[in-house]
Amino acid sequence: MFTGLIQRIGTVRRVSRGAGLVVEIAVGEPWERPFEAGESIAVNGVCLTVAKFDATRFTADVLRETEERSMLGSLLPGAKVNLERALRSGDAMGGHIVQGHVDAVGRVRAKIPRGRDFRLEVECGRVIAAQSVLKGSIAIDGVSLTISGLGDDWLAVDVIPSTASETTIGQKKPGDSVNLEGDVIGKYTAKMVSAAKPGLTEESLVRAGFI
Repeated sequence: MFTGLIQRIGTVRRVSRGAGLVVEIAVGEPWERPFEAGESIAVNGVCLTVAKFDATRFTADVLRETEERSMLGSLLPGAKVNLERALRSGDAMGGHIVQGHVDAVGRVRAKIPRGRDFRLEVECGRVIAAQSVLKGSIAIDGVSLTISGLGDDWLAVDVIPSTASETTIGQKKPGDSVNLEGDVIGKYTAKMVSAAKPGLTEESLVRAGFI
C-alpha cells in the first residue's frame, strides 16, 4: 500500500524487452533505507517488485497486464518518474490509500495558471468520473491529489508549488498521458451500489448518511 506522497524522482536508465518488459531506474543518491529484493515500489503510480538493485538503482519486471493499463510501456531512457516505496507499519499516512493498481490512462486536456498554483484538467473516462467526488482523492502518476472539478468524463486538480517541483506533475502539458488510480473507497461503493437490489441508489445512500 502507498500514500501518494512522492519520495523521489527517478530516471529511467534502461528499458529492455525479451520475454517481457524490464525497466531499470536510477534514484540518485542512495536511499536512507537500502532496497530489498522483492519489496514493492510505486513507479508513476504503478506497484512494481524490485528484482535487482544496488545503492542507487533497481530493476523491475512489468507484466503485460500492467503495460496495457498504464503508461509504463511507453517509458524511454532518460524519462523522469515518480517513486514511492511501500508504506510500512507505523509510517505516517499523509496522503490517501493508494494501491498502485492503475485503473486507466488519462489525458491532460488543460493546464491553467492560478497565481502560484495551477489547475490540471484531465480526461479520465466515465467510469473513474462516476466513482469520484469533489474534494475526494485521485492518484495521478502516483501523486495523491484532491479533486477540485468534476464532469461526466473529466476531473480537475489544483497543484501547489511544492507538488509541482517535487514530482513530475509540474512538467505535464495538454496532450500528455497520465496513469490514474481512483479512490478505492469510491470503487467499493460503486460496486456495492451496482449489486444492490432495485431502488437502492447512490442518492438514497447519501440521504441515509452512508456516503
